This record gives sequence, C-alpha cells and structure tokens, in this order.
Amino acid sequence: MNLKVLVLCSILIASSLSDDGSKAFPDNFMFGVASSSHQIEGAWNEDGKGENIWDYLTHTKPELVEGGATADITCDSYHKYKEDVALLKDLGVDHYRFSLSWSRILTNGSIGSVNEAGLNYYKNLIKELKDNGIEPFVTLYHWDLPEILQKQGGWIDMFIIDTFLDYARLCFETFGDDVKYWLTFSEPKQTCLSGYGYGTMAPSVSKTGELDYKCTHNLLKAHAKVWHLYDEEFRSTQNGKISIALDSNWYEPEDDTSQNTVSAETKRQFSFGWYANPLFIGDYPEVMKTRIGYRSMHEGRRVSRLPVFTDEEIEYIKGTCDFLGLNTYTSSIIKYEKEQEIRIPWYDWDVGVKEHFASEWPSSASSWLKVTPWGIKKLLNWIKDTYNSPDIFITANGVSDDGSSLNDEIRINYYRDYLSNISSAMEDGVNVIGYTAWSLMDSFEWTSGYSEKFGFYSVDFESENRTRTAKSSVEYFKKVVLTHCLVDSCEED
Repeated sequence: MNLKVLVLCSILIASSLSDDGSKAFPDNFMFGVASSSHQIEGAWNEDGKGENIWDYLTHTKPELVEGGATADITCDSYHKYKEDVALLKDLGVDHYRFSLSWSRILTNGSIGSVNEAGLNYYKNLIKELKDNGIEPFVTLYHWDLPEILQKQGGWIDMFIIDTFLDYARLCFETFGDDVKYWLTFSEPKQTCLSGYGYGTMAPSVSKTGELDYKCTHNLLKAHAKVWHLYDEEFRSTQNGKISIALDSNWYEPEDDTSQNTVSAETKRQFSFGWYANPLFIGDYPEVMKTRIGYRSMHEGRRVSRLPVFTDEEIEYIKGTCDFLGLNTYTSSIIKYEKEQEIRIPWYDWDVGVKEHFASEWPSSASSWLKVTPWGIKKLLNWIKDTYNSPDIFITANGVSDDGSSLNDEIRINYYRDYLSNISSAMEDGVNVIGYTAWSLMDSFEWTSGYSEKFGFYSVDFESENRTRTAKSSVEYFKKVVLTHCLVDSCEED
C-alpha cells in the first residue's frame, strides 16, 4: 500500500471516528442561516436601485452563466421578505446573515445618491427580524459592486477605499442601533482572485498574478478603515462587533513527505493567510512575499507584483477583527509541483503546488464541493494554532443538491457530520461561537445560475409567486437549533 492510499485511509478512519454528536453545543452558541442580496432579492432595477456588476455581466455576457440565467427576479425576496422571515421564525434560528445591496442603497454608488426606498427596505427587513426575535447579521459587501464604480476602476483603484467608507458610515448611521454583528466583506478572495484574476466572476477581469493582488491590497485597507470607523465612532453607543468572512478549503498534503507537507502549508498561506495574516499577525505571509518576489524579479521587474504595506499600514490593519468569520465547505489534496518556468504572471504558478480531490470523496451537485467533514475540524485547529486562538464565527457552510427531490438526505448528513466535527474541534479548545448554514433557500448561484441548490427551502423559479417549499433537512435543522444537539439525546457537560 503506497503513502497516498495510507493517507486517504487514515482520513476516512478519522472521519468515521469523529465525535458522534452526543455532546450538546453551549447554550449561548448561535445557530443561523445565510443569504446574500444579489442572490435572493430580485427587483434588480426597481425603486431606484442602480445596476451592479452582476446585473451588468448577466445582461451583457449571458454565455458566462449556466443557462444564461440572471438574478433579475430570482427568489423575489425584495417583495417577499416577510414570508422569508416567517420561514426563519419557523426554523427557530438565532440569527440571519444577509447582505446589503450597495447599489440599492446608493443608486450611483456614491454618498450623493442615497436611495430612500432602498434604506427603507432594509429598515423593514431588520424590524421584521427583530420583532420575531432573530438577530440581524449584516454583510456590507457580498460581491455586488455598483457598475458605475467598476467603470471608474473598481477594487483596483484607490478611490474605492474612501467610497466604501462613506457607504459603510451611512449603513452604521441608519441600521447600527439594531445590528450587533457586521461583516465588511464576504469571501474577499472571490472578489479579487475570481473577479480580477481568473476573470470567472464579475467583473470578469482576467489579470491573474497582478490585479488580484492589487484588489486585495485595496480591499484590506478598506476593511481596516471601516473597522476603525466603527470602533471610534459607533461601537460605544451601538455595542456591536465587526469583522470579515474569509473562505478556505482545508488543504491536506497528499502524504506525509516533507515536500507535500510544505506544499500544503504554502497553499494554506496563499489562500487563507493572504487575508488572515495582515489582519491577525501583520503583513502578508512570508512565503507569498518570497515566492512572488522571486518570480517577479525573474520576469524582469524591479519590484514585486505583490504590493507592499508600509509599517504604518501594517499596524493599522493588524487587529481589525472582533472575531474571525469563516466560510468553508470542502477540502483539497495538495501535492508538490516542480517550479514552473517563469514566463508570465499567474497566481497558480506563484503558489506552485498541485491541487485535486480524492476520487473516494462523496460528491455534491457542485463540481468544486466534495463532502469532507473531517476537513473542517482540521481547518479549525489549524486556525487556532496559527492565529492565536481567535473567536471563530462560522459564517457559511453548506452543500448543494440538484433539485430533483425534496428529500435532501445529503444535506442532513452533511450538517450532522460537519457540526459533529465542529463540536470535536471545540473540545480541542477551538473557540467557535456560532454557526451559519448556507443557505436559507435555493437562489441564484452566480455563474452556475440555478443549477445548484443550497437551500433548506426549494424555490419554484418557474412560478410567478416563487413558491418556497421545505426540504427534509428543515425538520432536522430545526431540531438541532432547538436542542443544540445532533442526535436524539445529548450528554450534559
């Protein structure tokens, strides 16, 4: 039996021997579900809402989206938010994580274009949540930049930092008295790497190894400015917490050789550390600075393609998280790769590893998502050890089905096994303070259109009413939320 098979066997054994879910989550542990504005609201140009980069992409480049789908109507939550809050109430969740549409609040993206109808929509949604005992958990930015700001340069232009700050200030002033949990950004790596690097997501700019790094540099500065704004002007009266939601797979070395062990850690630093290191340690990971600097020099450049923070910026950004928001779904196998010939910039060549899935891992309806519950425990423990044991709020975790049946056993098993491994990580000393399932209902899944279904509730997208129907997982998750237990009876500590 070779090393690769041994490692895969050990992973499967570890998964089967994980915590059986008989330990209750603490009474103050928060359970919730999530969504994002562009994916569920619809009403894409109603009541003064401006165009965002996803509206523009789906309307001008339909070939980039499965089935040429748009989010023009999607779940129609703009008109059906009270019905959605009723579903949340029935689930019994403690919190609902949703995002604000920048272009619904500021028609032209800037503070001079305040749209009262947009502000009122979110005021009404937040009031409905609070009236039903559900804590609003608000994301300021979930991938939907106003298109007019993109035309001015978007996240690769310095102007965006203060423009985002103005938008955030308005949101704190308008909603902050009723919001105790804020996120500046959801999955900034997708905004920058997929949006400005690979070009697979809006705004579909393909300049990997350059603009993805520049985007990240500006985005981290914008996050820090907004955190300091809240800390200095709003925290004392609003008493909330503010952070960012970073996404990552767990990256497992193919075997325990030193080459593959180092390669897996390199991938973790290029994926998660790219954002977490400046926020929790200060500055980009050393491996990123070294590898990108080396490759930049051999491309004939005088300076690295990875931008450089000043000492003052390093100190300003460090510590700007009241907790760590974590979005995670799956795992990957990492293998050492011989250094690629230095030709043109490319993020993957900067990382310098091979990544794949194990054929034995169960699949979902998403090609990128394999069911690997053991991975979340490993990721949580790695974060604890690497970033000095921060409070972690899991802000998105879930699995897709293909929509062929309301009997979504894959989702029940996924949540049971992932939550079991989270519970086990907590017993290891990881400070997990809450869990957010993705997502409340099936919705527009970006370039996958409506082909992948992540919701507890099915949505009939062919119906004018966009009828919501509970899947089997609803009853299971309701029981988990009510009892804080994954099985029929839990032990009390």
